Amino acid sequence: MNTAIFCIYAVVALVAIVFLSLREFHMLQLNGYKTPEHSWWMKKNYKRYIYNVILLIAYVLYFFGAVEFSNTDTGISDKQSGISIPFAIVLILTGIVFIIANKPGKKFKKPLVYTARVKRMLTTFFILIAVAFGVSAWFVSFLGFGNYISYMIIGCTLCLTPILVPLSNLINKPVEKAVQNWYINDAKKILKSMPGLHKVGITGSFGKTSMKFYLSELLNSQYNTLKTPESFNTPMGVTITVRRDLKPTHEYFVCEMGARRVGEIAELCGIASPHDGIITSVGPQHLETFKSIENVAKTKFELADSISPLGKILLNGDNEIIREKSVDYPNAVLYGTHEDCGYRADDISVSDKGTSFTVTAPDGGTCRYTTKLLGEHSVLNLTGAIAYCNLCAGIALEKLVLPVKRIASVPHRLQLIDAGPDLCYIDDAYNSNPSGSKCALDVLSLFDACRILVTPGMVELGAKQEELNCEFGRQASKVCDYVALVGKMQTEPIYKGLVEAGFPQEKIFVASTLGEALDKVKAYPTDKKKVVLLENDLPDNY
Repeated sequence: MNTAIFCIYAVVALVAIVFLSLREFHMLQLNGYKTPEHSWWMKKNYKRYIYNVILLIAYVLYFFGAVEFSNTDTGISDKQSGISIPFAIVLILTGIVFIIANKPGKKFKKPLVYTARVKRMLTTFFILIAVAFGVSAWFVSFLGFGNYISYMIIGCTLCLTPILVPLSNLINKPVEKAVQNWYINDAKKILKSMPGLHKVGITGSFGKTSMKFYLSELLNSQYNTLKTPESFNTPMGVTITVRRDLKPTHEYFVCEMGARRVGEIAELCGIASPHDGIITSVGPQHLETFKSIENVAKTKFELADSISPLGKILLNGDNEIIREKSVDYPNAVLYGTHEDCGYRADDISVSDKGTSFTVTAPDGGTCRYTTKLLGEHSVLNLTGAIAYCNLCAGIALEKLVLPVKRIASVPHRLQLIDAGPDLCYIDDAYNSNPSGSKCALDVLSLFDACRILVTPGMVELGAKQEELNCEFGRQASKVCDYVALVGKMQTEPIYKGLVEAGFPQEKIFVASTLGEALDKVKAYPTDKKKVVLLENDLPDNY
């Protein structure tokens, strides 16, 4: 009987370990496989691990004598006879709880992708599990089924699975570094083999993806252009793009560059070797890892430090931090609406149908543009793209009029989606930051309609997160008729800001999920058309 119970417990524990580990590998992947960031995430989400900790403490107390049960039939302690059948059944039930809590089936916005790296980590992880189970089996063979040590090893392994997952990542680090270096060096060889390819690096706290999209669209009107797809703005993302998509016929390569730490833009420049660069913004983004705006600025300007001596660095002149640092770069060209900008946009007209504006070049030439894009802030990135095409690619301002007119919204970045005669969405769900959220509210204010905000708030803002979300709430109070907040804990600062600004509490709805918020939005009574701003969509690890 003891043999059967022990085998059942081992199987249940193994299934629980598999389910729990896949969840943890998913979170590790969303955290970029970076152990420090994943460790910080685990600390922030400590409630997920309370059950593990309680059980681990219970195992230790029981099996090392702090708590000791006696065999009621013989009077011999469990340390001598093995654990009792009732207690073994309790252990089996704890494993079943793990299985139920972590069973597959939950829908994720971005599910676990079984990349080659994940498969290697899974192999290392299950080697660790096999060792633990092997040691447990060894004790069984020498001390008999049901021995407390065997149960302790398996139970502790289950409880410590969230630690073993990042441990497998650390163990694999030398291998992963070697693999990455091989692929990166291969990408560098491909780029070196194309001396005629013109490479453009784009970075910024926000706006870089839109800039990449607009610039590649304009360049494509005259040149065969490749851009890094989606959010392929990491070393491996750029490497994959070069090895998979770059063809000898390409004339321009537009490379988006993202960073969370000082030095990461320089690392990307070491791969792409950009001739020119564009810095779209410097602001409070990823402050949990950057720690300060100064570090953000230093990192973004690593692009300016890395470009070709004959190249140009185009800078957003409307950003005060960028404008102040521009004096250190003789090859810098400012774009924007500020009077000091070489490429200056003015006479801006915005509506819920689109935007019109005029661009004046350094030589005095001017041209009027119209676009379907919403909001005055769209003009800024379009002006930067126009400036690059005119200054660096030699395209006349007039030849960019039709390409600008044809540009569509970048998916999930203030993308207008018609959902019927009485409802439309402004999908700005890709990402959010203080500047971007304010711009989104400005766009929402353009509509003569029932204006509704749906948001889970902003994250990765470090010590300023609560303050900036509270300010977001105050800004929303001036624009919105209704506000639906997704997640009670995360959105408390926004709620506070709304109430402080005098926004009616009965017009604020706090939902547990996005689906619940959207159902509430559809039920709001109104005689006007509803325009719903979807501001930010937190990743699964939030």
